[in-house]
Amino acid sequence: MKVNMKLARVGMNMAEATIAKWHKQPGEHFKAGDVLYEIETDKVTQEVTATSDGTLLEIKVPAGEIAEVGATVCVVDAQLGS
Repeated sequence: MKVNMKLARVGMNMAEATIAKWHKQPGEHFKAGDVLYEIETDKVTQEVTATSDGTLLEIKVPAGEIAEVGATVCVVDAQLGS
């Protein structure tokens, strides 16, 4: 199932974050719990992990760019129920 992954708010006052690093590239498979990417804010650096198995289809926000909370950062083919 194709899913748009959106940037979630990790702090109460967080409005945006920088995508620090992508750990997976388009076409790569991942397992639930694998780190997909890292975000940086003025207060924290945090890894974002997959909630299910799947494949990264497209990166919408490249490393080094800023994304607003709620923005689509990537598209994945999630294998729900895995």
